[in-house]
Amino acid sequence: MLESWIVSGVKFAASAGHLEDTYYSALQKLLVCIKPMGGDKLILQEGGNYLGCWLESTGTINAELLSRLIPAVSETTYLTFAAEQREDGLLPYKLTEKGPSFRQIQLVTPLARSVWNHDRLHGKNKSFLQTMYKAMSRYDEWITKYRNTRGTGCVEAFSTFDTGHDLSPRFWHVPDTPYKNDAASYHPDSPILPLLAPDLTANIYCQRKYLSLIAEELGESGAGWKAKAETSLECLFHYCYDEEDMFFYDRDRNDELVKVQSDVLLQVMACEVGNRELFDKILRRYLLNTSKFFAKYPFTSLAMDDPRFDPFSTYNTWGGSSNFLSLIRAPHAFEYHHRYVELTWVQYPILSALSRAKRFGQTLSPWTGEEGFAESYSPSILCLLDYVERLCGIMPIGSDELWFTGLLPVDMDHGEEVAEETAYSRTINGLHYELVNTQEHVTIYQGGVLYIQAPSGIRLITDRSGHLKGVIGMSVRTVEGEIFYQGKSISLRIKGNEMQCYNDGNLKTERDIGIIYPTYR
Repeated sequence: MLESWIVSGVKFAASAGHLEDTYYSALQKLLVCIKPMGGDKLILQEGGNYLGCWLESTGTINAELLSRLIPAVSETTYLTFAAEQREDGLLPYKLTEKGPSFRQIQLVTPLARSVWNHDRLHGKNKSFLQTMYKAMSRYDEWITKYRNTRGTGCVEAFSTFDTGHDLSPRFWHVPDTPYKNDAASYHPDSPILPLLAPDLTANIYCQRKYLSLIAEELGESGAGWKAKAETSLECLFHYCYDEEDMFFYDRDRNDELVKVQSDVLLQVMACEVGNRELFDKILRRYLLNTSKFFAKYPFTSLAMDDPRFDPFSTYNTWGGSSNFLSLIRAPHAFEYHHRYVELTWVQYPILSALSRAKRFGQTLSPWTGEEGFAESYSPSILCLLDYVERLCGIMPIGSDELWFTGLLPVDMDHGEEVAEETAYSRTINGLHYELVNTQEHVTIYQGGVLYIQAPSGIRLITDRSGHLKGVIGMSVRTVEGEIFYQGKSISLRIKGNEMQCYNDGNLKTERDIGIIYPTYR
């Protein structure tokens, strides 16, 4: 396990502040979260108070982030869920030392996307894809059969725990678990169940999108999955989207929208629902709105202007506090629509708060950034490691792309220094890269030799051999200067979120979408 980390070549250093010490403290705690369960193979566990591995988090988004660092553990985690699948197709919602549990479904991040990203990152493994594809196909059949009782095509929530939203006002007056602990049943005396759930429906939509890709990779037709995905998307907008509010809500059995504005919106966006035009509108109205979800330490789990909003974070709650599971799911929603600069406004305060972390809790105070409930929680640990890599590290993307990001953490809390200058290293395909970030420059070394130098405030994109492919503007300011690469000096002038492609010694703009700024009401 530790050997895998060493092989990755990943190291982080900071010239000042507490971030470097906290980073390695997080790594130590992460390794404690990796242990065998009912056998000798190591899998990732949730950590802290949570004894086991949850499909909504540990088995999907957590493992997806870990895949860049300790891929063997991620792969074993995915395969263990498939191995424990019930005969009727239901996947366990969690794995424990006592065995798999099937009491509820608890879906958030699409498993198929995590599996696909893992496979792209580490070379095509047909056996792995076949095993997971078979399991996920059978699971889709189970969901279709048992979670569409109203015949709408949406996926239904039968309980609070089906989406993992403990104490959320979204599920007030709904039992925490399905009827008689049967994932296929809801309480017959409930006045509002079953709910047509936007996050569950979006999950299955995105799941089907990636199942089509996996099917094609395995030599099968993906057309059937694409058609099913399109149906899920149509049902999601027809039943759960309020055009006036521009929000996705549950719809209860009485055909009433459950108008609770929660982090469901971010989860739907993270499932690749809608185009950039819709996402931009949602950014302005909700996600970057300081009276909605854009708290000092975003994102709150309930809109701050809702009278039911509860900012306290000392217990397991999705009634207001910022949760690290939301924070590790968020980057995909932003990056899918190329909103890179806007994402940094989330990363800066969270890294500032995490630099002070001692326990690595599940929740975070949206007002103060203080750690809340639980400790040694793998999502918060992985959030720190992930955000460092996205902001000032070297990040592998897909099968043949590397991101070298030239930003520095910002001192957000009482002027307390987080990291003055940083360095990050990673080994890819036998090539060792080092990235040094200062206030003025981003510098890349390959094999200990200066390879590329450029102005700070940008992201350099290369292939895995280090050949320059393009540049992205990562700051609200227009970055100007020279890129020194392969003995040449390349003039650079790039705006925030602008993407410029490199070809034959020149940079040419491919995309320039501007910036969406914070709002206040």
